[in-house]
Amino acid sequence: MSGKVIHTVNSRTLIRNNIRNYSMFIMLGLIMVIFGPLTDWRNFSDRNITNIFFQYSYVLILATGMVQCIIILGIDLSVGSVCAFVGALSAFVYNRGVGMPVTVLCALLLGFLVGVFQGWFIAYPKIPAFIVTLAGMMLFRGLTYIVTDVNPVSFADDGYSYFSTGTVDELLHLEPTVFGRYPAAFVVVVVLLLVYWAAEFLGRQKKIANNFEVTPGIFFVLKLIIISLLAIVLAERFASYRGLPVIVIVLGITIGTFHFIMNNTVLGRYIYAVGGNARSAKLSGINSEFITFIVFCIMGTLSGLAAVVSTGYMNSALPQAGNMFEMDAIAACYIGGVSASGGIGSIVGVIVGGLVMSAINNGMFLMNLGTHYQYVVKALILLLAVYYDVYTRRKAGLG
Repeated sequence: MSGKVIHTVNSRTLIRNNIRNYSMFIMLGLIMVIFGPLTDWRNFSDRNITNIFFQYSYVLILATGMVQCIIILGIDLSVGSVCAFVGALSAFVYNRGVGMPVTVLCALLLGFLVGVFQGWFIAYPKIPAFIVTLAGMMLFRGLTYIVTDVNPVSFADDGYSYFSTGTVDELLHLEPTVFGRYPAAFVVVVVLLLVYWAAEFLGRQKKIANNFEVTPGIFFVLKLIIISLLAIVLAERFASYRGLPVIVIVLGITIGTFHFIMNNTVLGRYIYAVGGNARSAKLSGINSEFITFIVFCIMGTLSGLAAVVSTGYMNSALPQAGNMFEMDAIAACYIGGVSASGGIGSIVGVIVGGLVMSAINNGMFLMNLGTHYQYVVKALILLLAVYYDVYTRRKAGLG
């Protein structure tokens, strides 16, 4: 009885096809290592790792939406102003005593309505996204100044900020274990890794059963081991400080949801199709205008979520909040492998790109370097990332 023939991808082909993804992870690791001796290794401390997620999680949330805009050859320059506007209104809502769940839902709804407003102008009258969102950037900044009277809006209590800077262990009143570690992070990471391993093995078996090419076994197992070790190390850093941050749960749900949508749903395939060639997608029966509209509705909703996160971290709604948020999100996308020509990009890639930007900002902050140096470094990295994309596409004969 003959066994099932397994078609594996050649190792050289595997590396060549994933070189951009691998290079992003390598870059992130190198940045952390380079800043190590420059910061007396404080960048690896449990407190600092946790604070990175507290401080820069808004970038990852915005990048999750921005990548979809860029894939369809759009852009959203208004996200910083939208964050300030929604953050101010959500502060007023929270101070009425409605509680944090209602406040978050209101912020998401406000962000969605902003996305509907801008998405309609972009999708149907076909006004360029650059123009619409540039106008939105000025509009919502002005509205923020009007509703706040150019004064910070303080919160009635600490409940709002807990969403951004609290931990699950504190919420559940969990005490450190015998090893001095808070338990929530380890429980969550074990459950997630079991689900991840099961999904990877089942997906591999399904590909084999349908005669698709799969990653060689040694690379497949090595990938699982490396990802598992990184997850365990990150969980240990969280557990050593204050426990599992609430915002990490929010990030995990957000990133996981849109990663699934982009890779396993009709909507995700349509987004890539519209970005690859909108005319061909239209001729194939895809309503490209509606897909564009949906993408900007998603971007608006995620801007509402980022508004709550950033406002909670600052512990007040500031009229000038959100400055340069759009630049951080756009840079995270291009550094994370999104193509300037559209149609190419991944949620995982832009999250790594966002972490690269966060690690650079955090490292320079620990070195007591001013924000002017951060602008210079981020500008150069962004330019090199786009140059790398254009160069590799030309070399491959794609543009």
